[in-house]
Amino acid sequence: MVDRQKEFTGAGPVRDGFELDEKVLTAYMEENVEGFSGSLEVRQFKGGQSNPTYQLSAGGKKYVLRRKPSGKLLKSAHAVDREYRVITALNKTDVPVAKSYALCTDESVIGSWFYIMDCVEGRIFWTTENTPIEQRLEIFDAMNDSQAKLHMVDHEAVGLADFGKQGSYFERQISRWSKQYRASVDEPYPAMEELIQFLLDNIPENDQTTIVHGDYRIDNMIFHPTEPRVLAILDWELSTLGHPLADFSYSCMAWHTPSDVGGTGYVGLDLEKMHIPAMQDYVDAYCKRTGRSGIDNWHYYMAFNFFRLSGIVFGIAGRVRDGTAASAQAVATAAMAGPLAEMGMAEARQA
Repeated sequence: MVDRQKEFTGAGPVRDGFELDEKVLTAYMEENVEGFSGSLEVRQFKGGQSNPTYQLSAGGKKYVLRRKPSGKLLKSAHAVDREYRVITALNKTDVPVAKSYALCTDESVIGSWFYIMDCVEGRIFWTTENTPIEQRLEIFDAMNDSQAKLHMVDHEAVGLADFGKQGSYFERQISRWSKQYRASVDEPYPAMEELIQFLLDNIPENDQTTIVHGDYRIDNMIFHPTEPRVLAILDWELSTLGHPLADFSYSCMAWHTPSDVGGTGYVGLDLEKMHIPAMQDYVDAYCKRTGRSGIDNWHYYMAFNFFRLSGIVFGIAGRVRDGTAASAQAVATAAMAGPLAEMGMAEARQA
């Protein structure tokens, strides 16, 4: 829904201002990365505006390095250590993630914290339409399976008991994004105010806590080069402990979004012709995999996700207003803040 540049969109020469000390990095990897040897070649992935991302090659093997940007940062931003921690914990499970090797918190090595993981070779699909139609139903099923596996992980058993707060996920999220929205507007937006009140008044009682990805969608996955199989889930920046049904319903938002909104919605499309599963079939598959008899309060979860996205986009609109986000893309994205809140209220009225 909210467009943003991706990390893994092809590696090229390292851009000016992003250079790494290859000699120092080689010495670090020889000491800390199991099996590393050879002459190091460094390339940089396009994108990576949040956390600059590099492809490292040596001895016929490729790695990925993700680092914090240089300079002064907000305390909780660019938490590569959290990304590394969750990926490392999930290496012990059947959730598809890249193998992690090392986390470096010594800024003297390359100038900021970083971690190193495997470079997983495969396909990235930026939109549903980019997927091969003859594999599309199986690709959806593979996405569903991987998310179900994530939500079935015992977070305490894999060492993530303190990866986030336990319980009250909706209360905390509503508070967080309400504050951002209100700090970003000059006057209240009626649909957003109504939506906030609805969400506060109708929080479901089935409080649950699992590991959540936070941005689970097709372009955050690497698929096998030829098979409809997820090899690695990417972009764990928003991962925390939260409610699994908030995470799962987020991945279903396209079924509730008109096809002319952001170019990612399915409402109005011939799903059968496009080999996109019906939403109820997708939900049923998730329920079967996670042992649920069904999902109550579905429209609440959808309203919540439209609210969350609207809160994020109102934040972008605030930066456009303040002159700190002046790009054409930021302006276009900011214009979606109100419509997203309206879509949230449409879901609320069906709840």
